[in-house]
Amino acid sequence: MTAELVRGQNHPLSEVRLEVRISAGRPVVAVATLSDDSGRARGAEWVVHPGAPVLPGLEVSRQAAADHRLAVDLGAIPEAVHRVDVLLALPAAGGGPTRFGAVAAPFVAVTGLDGTELVSYTITGLDAESAVIAVELYRRQGAWKVRAVGQGYAGGLTELLTDLGLTQAAELAGAAEEAVAEGLARSVAVPPPRTTDDDRSHLASAPPRPNPAASVSSREGSSSEGSSHEGQVSGTPAPSAPQPAGPGGSGDGTPAAGPSMSVPAGGTIDYRHPRRQPAPPSGQPSDPPRQPAPAAPAASPGHDGQPSRPIAGDATGWSMEERLYNQVWGMFEDLARTTAAYRSAVDFAESRMEKELDQVLSDPRSRIGGQGDAARDAALDKHAQLVDQARAALDRDLAQLTDESEVVEPALPAAYARWDNPVWHGYRVPMEIPMAVRLGDLHLPEDPSLRIPMLIRLPLERGLWIDSGRWASPDESFADEGERRRLAMEAAVAHAARLIAVYPAGEFGVHVIDPAGSGAQALAPLVRTGVLAGPPAVGAAGVADVMSRLTQRVDLVQMAVRGGAPDALPPGFDAAEQLLIVNDFPHGFDDRAVTQLRYLADEGPAVGVHLMMVADREDAAAYGPLLDPLWRSLMRLTPVPDDHLADPWIGHAWTYEPPVVPPGSQVLQLVLTEVATARRDWNR
Repeated sequence: MTAELVRGQNHPLSEVRLEVRISAGRPVVAVATLSDDSGRARGAEWVVHPGAPVLPGLEVSRQAAADHRLAVDLGAIPEAVHRVDVLLALPAAGGGPTRFGAVAAPFVAVTGLDGTELVSYTITGLDAESAVIAVELYRRQGAWKVRAVGQGYAGGLTELLTDLGLTQAAELAGAAEEAVAEGLARSVAVPPPRTTDDDRSHLASAPPRPNPAASVSSREGSSSEGSSHEGQVSGTPAPSAPQPAGPGGSGDGTPAAGPSMSVPAGGTIDYRHPRRQPAPPSGQPSDPPRQPAPAAPAASPGHDGQPSRPIAGDATGWSMEERLYNQVWGMFEDLARTTAAYRSAVDFAESRMEKELDQVLSDPRSRIGGQGDAARDAALDKHAQLVDQARAALDRDLAQLTDESEVVEPALPAAYARWDNPVWHGYRVPMEIPMAVRLGDLHLPEDPSLRIPMLIRLPLERGLWIDSGRWASPDESFADEGERRRLAMEAAVAHAARLIAVYPAGEFGVHVIDPAGSGAQALAPLVRTGVLAGPPAVGAAGVADVMSRLTQRVDLVQMAVRGGAPDALPPGFDAAEQLLIVNDFPHGFDDRAVTQLRYLADEGPAVGVHLMMVADREDAAAYGPLLDPLWRSLMRLTPVPDDHLADPWIGHAWTYEPPVVPPGSQVLQLVLTEVATARRDWNR
């Protein structure tokens, strides 16, 4: 059972190999310091920060992120160390908040390697502070314990490190900020447009994820060779669990060293998946596939020896739907992998150039005559050569993925397709629940035109939060409050309509709470077609009624399941899955309704009751940390493109783009009308 600590409370640690997981809602910098038995850090070599992220038994992230996962091996900590402090600081770069009072209360959890939470702590009471000691792990009589600290510093990381006795506090803080700023600068660099002269035939893949068990499912047998450059490149964090299409919401990981990557001089690499065999020559039998699910036949080489165009369903699976699902995941993996290879190659080229320039400047003999200038020119030329090689490999990969996307997108079934896909014009209510549903698209700045479908498995395992808070609109301006709420509600209706459309008739019900009636215009398609379980609930009485009925439903199903009698539910009980859309939270909610809402978010998905919140978190700020678990339990989506889905494996955030109904299109009305007709026929 997780021990929930308050400030100053401690708890013994039963394991020595741990992870310290941090969720802050906004990007923060994670730092750790080691202290001796007197509580003082002995020097810069006892500080772990993004610019120097590794010490024996301790490793932190190399950049600022909303979620961190620090690796700690207490058995490898030097004997002279008696305390490990975990520090958080708001980055100066990026133009984000400058005080913790303007962001959500940071949440810290100490877990085992299997993810089991041992201790958790929500850091409350911060205001003007921009740096904080979150927790400390300390040695007491040969055993390790953890203490919730929550000590903030308005002077930032410099003041905090000074308080720990470090005379180089300003230099260390500057080094951490510089490393974060460099990471941000690299993450937004976009390569030049592709040219037709580039070789578009091969798909280069980056080094494999350091932790395959923790990564999302990759295409079987994917190549592990990366971009062409000399030496080794440092690896990147592996995501802990698949979030939306991999980066789902806010993932994190611990850095790990990557393999050496090289390309034979003058040679080429076959980037096709080794276990995707080409079709055998005519008249020769092929061996049966050795995998649990049958694989689609791979495209055979063309007459020129180059791979032919990709085909839809080129993945393992028992059905075309499953093959397409796995193929989309493979495309996501390939895009993440090749982007990681490109950025890693650029990092390597820059570090090599800096090292060579330092060597030139450190030798007094090279400063005389033209020897130094020649060495500098050689270092710059080598840097440009390595970057050009990496860029060429990236362009080849992006071209191949673009070709595959152009083939796969039109072949997707309705559950996976965009609203402008012609498949919706022939829509019929399905007889079975699909594997997944599309909640939007994902893309990276290296090629914004290449969008990967964001597929989420069904039934939903967590609720959805359509954020109506402050975000920039597509034209970089900030929408006013009314516009934000309208866009958020329209996005919620589009998501709800898709969920209604992909479920068989009578197997998915939708309830709406709209206390002030502000979402009436956006809800019109759902209301007019009659696909709602009832009229939208308004006022405090309507909120109380809906919340009472749904919490009672969760209680009944839980009791039946736990009692081993799932068929013993009351006569006439509607066994369909239910979705509750809540608009303008917390308007109309009293304390009892808020408690019931948290209960639905935690317990509902397991028994078929799902939650979709359309809310601005700032509107519920009066509840303080009470609602932090609620927001963390929901998958945050935005009604406009936003890069909030973190994937620290590639060192960047994926840009999420919501599924937008084309302007003037009647597809939503046609689909919902078809659903309403099918439900009437089903109820006869």
